[in-house]
Amino acid sequence: MSEYLNRIADGELEYRLDSFGAVLITGPKGCGKTTTAKQRAASVIEFQDEDRRDNYLAVANAQPSLLLEGPKPRLFDEWQDAPKVWGAIRKSVDDEQKNGLYILTGSTSQTVDTPHTGTLRISTMEMLPMSLYESKESNGSVSLIELFDSKGKLEGCKSDLSIEGLIHAICRGGWPHAVNNTTTRSQLAVAKDLFRQTCQVDISNVDKRKRNPLWAEAILRSYARNICTVAKTKTIYNDARSNSDMSEASFYDYVRALEELFIIDDIRAWSPAIRSKTSIRASNKRNLVDPSIAVAALGLAPAYFKEDFKTLGFLFESLCMRDLKAYSSALGGELSYYRDRYDLEADAVLRLEDGRYALIEFKLGEGDVEEGANHLIEIESLVKEHNMKEMQVPLRLPDLKLIITATEFGYRRDDGVCVIPIGCLKP
Repeated sequence: MSEYLNRIADGELEYRLDSFGAVLITGPKGCGKTTTAKQRAASVIEFQDEDRRDNYLAVANAQPSLLLEGPKPRLFDEWQDAPKVWGAIRKSVDDEQKNGLYILTGSTSQTVDTPHTGTLRISTMEMLPMSLYESKESNGSVSLIELFDSKGKLEGCKSDLSIEGLIHAICRGGWPHAVNNTTTRSQLAVAKDLFRQTCQVDISNVDKRKRNPLWAEAILRSYARNICTVAKTKTIYNDARSNSDMSEASFYDYVRALEELFIIDDIRAWSPAIRSKTSIRASNKRNLVDPSIAVAALGLAPAYFKEDFKTLGFLFESLCMRDLKAYSSALGGELSYYRDRYDLEADAVLRLEDGRYALIEFKLGEGDVEEGANHLIEIESLVKEHNMKEMQVPLRLPDLKLIITATEFGYRRDDGVCVIPIGCLKP
């Protein structure tokens, strides 16, 4: 058995079990939900266990409360196969008035037909594929929360992750099974298989509606070609249907299904009133939950990126978004992006619950750092100008200005911008 690698979600699960009667863990298939839940569960019901499945489902349909008997927390894996369990858990939490009783896991965000919601009883947390820190490819020498607390104090850092290692991590993805595989070929096979299974099986199983695997593949390929851009929905649709008769209604249906499978994971826009509202782009930035899905959709291999650094740059941004989303969840924060019609941008904006925020740019090489720093400083200047005009409703100045790179060394510039290799970051 492979060694369990600690996950950022471990702390989040512990926190929610301390706060609620039950916790539902959602996320893409293969990201490690069940394995993480089992680290904390005292007993387990697995509805995918074919030796016991029929018996479990019969009991769940006739008298679901019987399945709740056992040491707590009690884990129900792929609970949506037995939806009556939800109501039984909800009632049990009400009756016992205790926290940390049950854990549920599932690989879709579909609305399961239950008579009651789990509001204030069953808390939902989303789990992501592994970040580089979780897979031990980031040495964790720079902590985001410590950067916030020290107002950007950075003594310098050094990444152990080479560009070849980074390319491999992008193509392999953060899937625990891939990380634990022992050969390069077997590690790269996992994302390819996940892509195929998503298009051929899961997209139809998500709500028991037969869908065309070729259309699903075309949509994911279009997303991959437009990853980390603000491409319009119409652009992606036209690209996806170029060799098919897919209707617009079908396109939206397939996108919804891929979102319910946690494969499509767009980034929302940050829309402060820095400039006029008409100049702020509010459309989502296109993204997938892990860059390896984009690589698989495009049929690429690590060797390809020795020539195509432009595509690598977009995939690097996607990997950084994945990691920062995981890190921000540990900090109680959220991730967005900023871009206006004057093409002034911050690739990411990481905001904490207390109002502090970081403006972030992603740059593969040292040669692009100056451009990224200029973007961040210009946005900060716009905030200052806004505050001079709107003194009654000032905007908070950015607490951090960060450029995350694929380079070896990190440092703080004289203008206050911190340059940090992705191979040094942790929450």
